[in-house]
Amino acid sequence: MTRSVIDPVTRIEGHLRIEMEVENGKVSDAWVSGGCFRGMELVVQNRTPEDAAQIVQRICGVCPVSHAHASAIAAEKAYGIKISNNARIIRNLIEGAQFLHSHILWFYNLAALDYVNPLNALKADAADAYDLAQAAGTSINSDFNVLKERLTNFADNGQLSIFSGNWFDAEDGTAYQLPPELDLICTAHYLEALTMQAKASQVSALLGGKMPHVMTIIPGGTAFVPTDQKLDDLKGLVDEIYTWVATTMIPDTLAIAPYYMDALTWGKGCGRYIAWGVFENKSMEMADRYLPMGVVDDKLNLSDVQENLITEYMGRSWYKGDATMTSPYFVTEPEYTSYDVNDRYTWVKCPAYDGKACEAGGLSRILAAYKRNVPFVKEHVDGLLDALGAPGQIGVAQSTLGRTAVRQIETLYIAGLMKEWTDELVEAVKSGDSEYFREPATITGAGSGFWEAPRGALYHSETVKDGKIDGYQIIIPSTWNLAPMNGNGEKGPLEQALIGVPVGDVEKPINALRTVHSFDPCTACAVHVTEPATGKSFETVTSPWGVK
Repeated sequence: MTRSVIDPVTRIEGHLRIEMEVENGKVSDAWVSGGCFRGMELVVQNRTPEDAAQIVQRICGVCPVSHAHASAIAAEKAYGIKISNNARIIRNLIEGAQFLHSHILWFYNLAALDYVNPLNALKADAADAYDLAQAAGTSINSDFNVLKERLTNFADNGQLSIFSGNWFDAEDGTAYQLPPELDLICTAHYLEALTMQAKASQVSALLGGKMPHVMTIIPGGTAFVPTDQKLDDLKGLVDEIYTWVATTMIPDTLAIAPYYMDALTWGKGCGRYIAWGVFENKSMEMADRYLPMGVVDDKLNLSDVQENLITEYMGRSWYKGDATMTSPYFVTEPEYTSYDVNDRYTWVKCPAYDGKACEAGGLSRILAAYKRNVPFVKEHVDGLLDALGAPGQIGVAQSTLGRTAVRQIETLYIAGLMKEWTDELVEAVKSGDSEYFREPATITGAGSGFWEAPRGALYHSETVKDGKIDGYQIIIPSTWNLAPMNGNGEKGPLEQALIGVPVGDVEKPINALRTVHSFDPCTACAVHVTEPATGKSFETVTSPWGVK
């Protein structure tokens, strides 16, 4: 039996350690440790809900819009507000732009280098690469000859720039399977993705005032009022992003997948899924969202969300006690002891739904939408399953490759919705509808914001008294996915997904890294605490890596 450790995991947001036991060439046990400590709920205490919608965005620079959105929804429940139709459309557009930015970033610039080797592209024949791109139906926007020259210059200088620090030589160079021409195509798209994610952020900035940390999503609606010029700019950006996504992301996925089909056989995880839903329809009902809410059990049966079934356990995390707390009464007190996989080993708490570990994220949303027969999702998932040689077998999506692939379906769906919402907003403005904000009906109450960040189910809950917050709680997507073992001895979703993953090189366990990246972890979002009135100082708590 051998121990294999990835610390830190790179190409993610935050600080993450993965420790694994490897036996007979496979992971036999795993521990996932979040290594950063934060206390954002405390910051919004005694502030207004309007302040909170701005402050909680600072949890993360990748998905600030989702935090603003969830916070605003919680405040609107407490305030007794149903937002206007214009506000609904504009907030969908800002959220959609953030999703597009995050999904493009994740697939090409974070996860792709687990499958694509830019150094192998040095062997490519540029003319053959053009032929292959055309045959694969993927976009040809870059000069492959020029790109190959740039890559050659990187290699000759001994400086690989953005491609350095990866495991291209894992398993004696056999872990990467793409032919050189496909590596060249995907490297070109890696670079194009940097531009396209920037354009998605331009949309967020156009409607949100700036990005990251938009200013126009506020409890009651939106502070953005469209003009003809801004609508023209919006339409141009949305059309450009849609065209690139439609001609690039799914074709690339289908071109890469045949070389890594074994990744359909491992990385399943806990087999249970939660999605709170995202992008409001006119009904403003969670089950009617464009990506609807749903809980999918281990037999792939769908049920509606019940808030009282959400709990958090702390017995394996660096907090006092080992209580299991029920929504919305989550109170925690930080206490670092030592890194000990047999006791406490992470700053991430352990949420559960109906007492069980559940996965959050793109796969969860797609499964919920598939089970609710959302037409676009049903059609494209069935098409993907056919292309993977598994027609009608939705269960194959429960894998490292499946989790990675289905998120491109969501990206294309959202890109198309952005065009629809833009046209809808233009028509609303033309009709003379000018309502963007509604005042509170009360300034005392309580509410929960069930929403989705790109990485999964996001929960903000607050109580408000006389216009000031006297209680605030957050459960973040990566808290679900990176959870440690629960009180019943069940490991968290990522820990379960790692068990059984093949390891050919203990020093560079590339398949484990592929599995970790398929969850798109964000540990800056995963660790949040509420400090009771104890006077405890955050600065005195030290992580196992010596970072205060």
